[in-house]
Amino acid sequence: MTSARPRSTAVAGAPELAADLSFLLARANALSLAAGNAALAPFGLKARSYSVLALASGDARPAQRDLAEYLRLDPSQVVALVDDLQAKGLVTREPDPTDRRANVVVATPEGARLFRDAERAARDAERTLHADLSDAERAELGRLLARLAFPG
Repeated sequence: MTSARPRSTAVAGAPELAADLSFLLARANALSLAAGNAALAPFGLKARSYSVLALASGDARPAQRDLAEYLRLDPSQVVALVDDLQAKGLVTREPDPTDRRANVVVATPEGARLFRDAERAARDAERTLHADLSDAERAELGRLLARLAFPG
């Protein structure tokens, strides 16, 4: 005989994982990526391409290798992401003024506009996902995650 409980709640509160920080971070990440990707879909973006566009829209003018390091992606993944964004007219590659062998990735005016619109949708999805947290808890979570993501 099978249980009438939905499978997703069959292991809810599993004590084996309830205190496992790596599991909790991975699950929170999966939920966050799903919500973020759903919010970014109308813009033709996913979390990774949105991250590249966000960095290209800033003043840093990152090289592709810098994007790979910052986003913790294989350089070949960054090349594919930049190629896709460039094909859509959202970013350009320009010579790096400090290293002639490298290119920097810069948002086009259209890319910068799309980023601003997508950013609003991503933040709305984030607020919805984290609605059970107070403003102070969200701020503290952000501080703690930043310490883990960028040690030192």
